[in-house]
Parts: sequence; C-alpha cells; structure tokens
Amino acid sequence: MNNIFNVKTPAEKQAAAMRSDYGLKNIGLSNLRKAYWNLPPEALYEEIIFRGEGNISHQGPIIVETGKHTARAANDKYVVREASTEGHVWWSEYNRPYSTEKFDELFGRLQGYLQGRDVFVQDCYAGADEEYRLPVRVITEYAWHSLFAQNMLVQPESTEEHRRHMPEFTVIAVPEFKSFPQIDQTVSDTFIVLNFSQKIAIIGNSGYGGEIKKAIFTVMNYLLPLEGVMAMHCSANQGDDGDVALFFGLSGTGKTTLSADPSRGLIGDDEHGWSDSGIFNFEGGCYAKVIELSASAEPQIHACTQRFGSILENVVYDPVTRLIDLDDPTLTVNTRISYPLQYIDNAVLEKRGGHPENVIFLTCDASGVMPPISKLSLEQAMYHFISGYTSKVGGTELGLREEPEITFSACFGAPFMVHHPYYYANLLKRKIEHHGATCWLVNTGWVGGPYGIGKRISIHYTRAILNAALEGKLNNVEYITDPIFGFFVPKTCPAIPNEVLDPASSWDDVEEYEKKYKQLALRFVDNFKKFAPDCPPELVKAGPKF
Repeated sequence: MNNIFNVKTPAEKQAAAMRSDYGLKNIGLSNLRKAYWNLPPEALYEEIIFRGEGNISHQGPIIVETGKHTARAANDKYVVREASTEGHVWWSEYNRPYSTEKFDELFGRLQGYLQGRDVFVQDCYAGADEEYRLPVRVITEYAWHSLFAQNMLVQPESTEEHRRHMPEFTVIAVPEFKSFPQIDQTVSDTFIVLNFSQKIAIIGNSGYGGEIKKAIFTVMNYLLPLEGVMAMHCSANQGDDGDVALFFGLSGTGKTTLSADPSRGLIGDDEHGWSDSGIFNFEGGCYAKVIELSASAEPQIHACTQRFGSILENVVYDPVTRLIDLDDPTLTVNTRISYPLQYIDNAVLEKRGGHPENVIFLTCDASGVMPPISKLSLEQAMYHFISGYTSKVGGTELGLREEPEITFSACFGAPFMVHHPYYYANLLKRKIEHHGATCWLVNTGWVGGPYGIGKRISIHYTRAILNAALEGKLNNVEYITDPIFGFFVPKTCPAIPNEVLDPASSWDDVEEYEKKYKQLALRFVDNFKKFAPDCPPELVKAGPKF
C-alpha cells in the first residue's frame, strides 16, 4: 500500500519504539514516509489488515496470497561478480554473475522507489550459535513479510539489544518494484540479487516469502564454509539421549515432516550449520508445505494451521466461516505455512544439538526403483550428496508441472549453494569421518512402479524404518549389496514386511523394474560427469557400476 495521503496507521505511534541506533540512511534509504521498526506480531496483524495484505483465518493465522509468484524464481537469482567473490563462487545456472555497475543502477532506482513510502524493519539473527550467528536486517514493503521474517529468524531478547543491533547483512524485499530486463540485463522483471561486497540482497517483483528466507540461507552458505563451518539444507532432531540426526532433502521429500517426530526433539526443519561444537539452527521458525496436510499423519504441523502468529500462504479458505481447505490446490500446490519453532511441542528451544550420529539423505524417487532405506559408505555418501537425486514436487519452483520431475540438485539444494559442490562435500566428509556418523539413503517416493502406476511409500512405513535406523535396530541385521549402486540394503527391519524393503518384489513386471533401475543408474553417471573433474577418483568410483 502506497500511503500517499499520509493516513495514520494502527501502529504508527509505536513505529520507532524498537528502533536501532544504526539507521536506514546507512544503507541509502531516505525520505521514507515511515519506517516501522521491529513490531510485535499483534501490531503487524493490525497493519496487515489495515493495508489489505491478508485476512485472519479460523483460530487466528494470517492468510495471504503471494501474487503471480507462488514459488521461488530460481532463474532470476544473481550474484554480483567482484574481487571478493570471483574466486569463491560456483558460477552456474544458480549463481549467475551480475556486474557491480548494474547492481548500483538497479539498487539506486529501488532506493528512489521507496522514497515517500512505508517500510517495515526486522532486526534479527541468522544462526542460533552466538559464535557464528549473523546479525541481519530485513526491510520489507509488506507488513506480512515483516511478520514472516520475525517468524523465521532468531530474535533479539530485549529492547536494548534491538537498539544496539548493527546488521552485517541486509535483505530488502520490494514486491511492487520491477526491473527493466532491457536495461538491467535480467532475465525477467523479477530479480534476487546478492551483493557480498556491499552486504546487501535485493528482491523485486515477488511476494513469495520463501525468497527472503532462501536469500539469507544463501548468504550463510557462502560465509560459514569459509570459516570451516558446514552449511546444510537439512532438518535436525534429537532423541532423549541427545543423539542427533540430520535429514537432507529438497522440498517435498519429507524433510520437515519426518524431523517433526513427536518422539524426538526438533532442532530445526530446514537450515543448519555444523561447527566444532555441534549442530545449530540458522532459523527461529519453520516453513512447511501444507497441501493435503493430515492431522493424523502430521499432527504437530497441522496444529500450527490454527494458531495466532502463523502465516498461511496461498491456502484456500471460506471467507464466511474462515475455515481453511488444505486439500485445495486452486492457487498452487505449493501452499505453505510459516510459524515459530516453539509452536512445536517438542521443539529444542536452544536450537542447538551435539554432533550427529546419523545423517540421512532423503530422495523422492518418482521412478519407483530405489529401496526404502540403504546404508552408505563414506565415499558413497559423498557421491549421493553431490548428486542430490530426487524428484521435484510441483510448485516448489516456477515452471514445474504438478507431476514429479526427476532431477539432480547438488548438495540437496543447488539453488542455495554458492561454492562448488565438492567444497561442501569435502567439508561434510571431514565432519562425518571425525565424529563417526552413519549415513543412510531413504526413499520417500514411489513403490510398485513409477509415478502414475505405483503408489507413494506410506509415511508410517518411512517413520518406522527411520526409527529402526536411529535406534540402532538395523546395526546387526543382514544386508544385501546392491549390484549396481553398491549400497547396502537391509533384508529385514522391525515392524516392516520384508517385501517392502525389496522394491523389485512390488513390481508386476520385474524386467521393466530392471530396465528402469538401470536407466536411473545411467542418469546418475551422466549427471556426475560435470563434477568428476573437480572430485578425487575414489569419489567418482563410488557411483553406479555396470
């Protein structure tokens, strides 16, 4: 909302109460109508409703629509190429180089656009470990984006801490501002540009909240590995004995769902660091898909859809009763919820844990040939980590079809990785080797045939298999070595029918299964060719063999 008539808004009198001494003029933002600093959820609710940005659904969550972008615009992300990034960045389709001159021009017009307008500011931290956390500032055009940033990041604990906050990186999200592709040399009029030299990220023409979250994650993925800290696109939880498990995986593989296990403490659902002290969450909240969310299968997340402070993105609701319909994909299949971590009953409020005992790579295999679980050697683990095989589930990125699309995403999150994949893999290898973690590959995709023929593996089976692995019940069972991939598949698992562990037995046509399996293995080999020149020979040899 452009408040050109200078109308007094509900939180205007409190706008500067939590202001930082380090003002917005330090980043070149001046002549603003009003800056609303670090408003609490209640005040942000009032501003959201006043500005017509969203509505209140049953039991109190804010419900919003993100506009034409209901997913990340992966093709519109750029990194400014200058002296400090030249030798570090993995220049690729996900890290497109952008010139300093073009950034200055684009940012200058954005600064001009914001003059006379309202902005919302959230001062917070990325990272729960005080030794490695990054003070960040999120400046947004929308009030609900400010609530989103507050949900998703670690918050200062006092007014004094807010006053003394000095950001080391700033994200500016302005959905109503567009670039000019012919002038700005962008692919479209949407842009996400990260400038590590000036410590700024700017986002334009996208209302999707995930762009803010992933911009900060990308920054952490660049900075922390330079300090020897592994940055990971994974969820993390821990058992009663403090045993930590990591769950790597792309959106739609079950990363959030499987880590939110009522029997284990949730450290975080998406982004973590692994330092010499252990695991720590980058975030203060969770961001989960809610399409077809089940109260019986995922009670903890489902309960958050009816709590004050949660944000529901693109969820269909009845404007009369205010009841939501989680099964309706009318706006997108990538419906989302943002909520504070403490809304999960068994959340680990410190957002930290010890060194992992188990590292799990989640893959959603749409071809229906991968076993539900297999144990990996260290070299195999690095091979699968760099490969990042899964099937993208419709809606998580612009342009995806509703049916799963087989893909390889390096490090299980290529769009957010700034260094070369082997840089992360080598760092992860050293951590796993030093602390003796066991590595597993878990398929949460299809059995009995590919998508459209087979069926998705039961979440109850997947949970039971994972629990057996985490509780050490698979340590002494008999394993079969897969003849092509070489990983080790258990012949038995407590509470699981033996045929579930053998995907070939669930296919009607075993010859067709063998054909699909070999086709998938060939895709692994072909995909890894682009990484092989930068990887040691023993890692390359850990892939499929014919």
